[in-house]
Amino acid sequence: QVQLVESGGGLVQPGGSLKLSCVVPEFILDYYAIGWFRQAPGKGREGLSIISTSDGSTYYADSVKGRFTISREKNTVYLQMHNLNLEDTAVYYCAAGPVTLRPREYDHWGQGTQVTVSP
Repeated sequence: QVQLVESGGGLVQPGGSLKLSCVVPEFILDYYAIGWFRQAPGKGREGLSIISTSDGSTYYADSVKGRFTISREKNTVYLQMHNLNLEDTAVYYCAAGPVTLRPREYDHWGQGTQVTVSP
């Protein structure tokens, strides 16, 4: 069982920032890209950003481009989020899989961390 562990969620006001962390088993980094996803209440899971562990390339969904930044340090992958708005409220997940923003392509998921944006 592959375990990814997210942390860093919380309550933040509109316009605020949060930095999420995802600790990844080291052996996973040899085979998979790491992606960040989110799922808002009543909605499907949405791909946000990916980092390729082979060459460090990064990819972003249009909904977060310019506000979110994905990065990696050793076996931790981060998602720095700025200028958060109410629509960013969701459970955020990291996952290991291919270089795609399609959640269905991913087999290994963390447990999720809640991000709530509220005045």
